Amino acid sequence: MSARATTRPGGRSARVQQSVHQAVRDLEAELGRDALTVPLIAARAGVTPSTVYRRWGDLRELLSDVAVERLRPATSPTDHGSLRADLEAWTLQFAEEMSSTAGRTYIRDTLLGDPEQGNAAICSDYAAEQLKAIGVRAAGRGEAVPDVEAMLDVVVAPLMYRILFRPSDLSEAYTSHLVASVLGSVAPPHTSTT
Repeated sequence: MSARATTRPGGRSARVQQSVHQAVRDLEAELGRDALTVPLIAARAGVTPSTVYRRWGDLRELLSDVAVERLRPATSPTDHGSLRADLEAWTLQFAEEMSSTAGRTYIRDTLLGDPEQGNAAICSDYAAEQLKAIGVRAAGRGEAVPDVEAMLDVVVAPLMYRILFRPSDLSEAYTSHLVASVLGSVAPPHTSTT
């Protein structure tokens, strides 16, 4: 990932980023993805093409940056009363959102426009933060919780593989199976009998 996109700027830089991102979203909706060009995006955003090239390098890097923002979760995971219920709901929602046409496009944009994989790491952190929030809430209820890395390995990694390469079975039964697998690897919390 280029150094230009690694930090979230403030002030004028933030306004430029916001207007360019909005221009990408608007033009894609109006004209279609294949019509996007840096000069067209710059004109819509009210900046010069050189501003876009300086900041993002090329169209792929810009689309990658936009995708990272679009993949950022808008809300915290919903509380369904138990770790299993929370994880099952989150996993099913994640599978549905990421396997949608838009979700797969954003995933591919994130990867294609960022050969150094910095944006992929940011997206992975989004999932980790959501899973950590679920785990903290469950631990507060006294439930045994797998560590975040285990949840990423057993739940998120197989989902991402299927979303990108074998999208034929992303059913609720499949996502529930992944959750059962990760929860089966966790010992119940130790309770004192004193």
